[in-house]
Amino acid sequence: MTAVRPWSFPASAMPVIVTLGYLFWEFGKASSGINLGYGIWALVNIILFHAAGNTWSDYFDFRKSVDAEDTFGVRTLTTGMFTPDEIKKLSLCLLAAALAGGVALAVLTGLPLLWIGLGGLACAMLYPALKYRALGDVVIFMAFALLPTVGTSFVATGAVVWRTLWLTVPVGLITVAILHANNARDTVTDKRAHIRTFAMTVGKKASRIIYYLELTVPFVWTAVCSLTGIFPMWSLLSLAAIVPAIGNIRMMAGSRDGGMAAIGTLDEMTAKLQIMFSMLLTVSFVIAYFV
Repeated sequence: MTAVRPWSFPASAMPVIVTLGYLFWEFGKASSGINLGYGIWALVNIILFHAAGNTWSDYFDFRKSVDAEDTFGVRTLTTGMFTPDEIKKLSLCLLAAALAGGVALAVLTGLPLLWIGLGGLACAMLYPALKYRALGDVVIFMAFALLPTVGTSFVATGAVVWRTLWLTVPVGLITVAILHANNARDTVTDKRAHIRTFAMTVGKKASRIIYYLELTVPFVWTAVCSLTGIFPMWSLLSLAAIVPAIGNIRMMAGSRDGGMAAIGTLDEMTAKLQIMFSMLLTVSFVIAYFV
């Protein structure tokens, strides 16, 4: 449980949960409804993929000396808690379980899910290499916003519901903000390891501004979608999450004077924000269904 970093699972779980909430609101009263069982299966499967991706990334970060004794965050390898071989084997076992579950679900629901799953697999396996080339943020948006939203709509309804893509912006940006907070914090140690993240490329000031936008745009987007009928008006309930969002923005602003230590836990705090925002949005869809 320590090695897979369960605190980060909201990044993968919330897109599926929010999409199921949206589909329940839109199709729950239809004669065919939605297949909630397949939706829950997809939720478990993407969490397995996420756990495999976390350990796979940690293995390569340790090998390339991206993670060292003085780095923030994950210390499962740098402290000797686990050996690199143990983390690698754990990652491969989790990946095998995720692949088995994904193939079985694709057999039950249809071939399109296989291609979506292969896209997710590619994101997980290629993530370390792409993160080192400033493309990690793009991969995370693909893996934890676009693909799970489209995939969940397919398994739950039997067809891709393209309208669910409206959800990818607010949920996906907060997820990307988790990674961005991590990379902004680790710019010094990442530079020492001779890798280049997006946060390093744009610089400290621009990184702060980007983080502010990644937390602000989701609220504006959700409000506009609610007021224009794309989401139910009840979705305005999710705006209550702006309170912890402001706290996170203040924490990032503190890095101007307090250095990177000031945002040592910002990635974890952003993951907690993701839980609150996404659960409120999901609950709003459920309320809208019954009201």
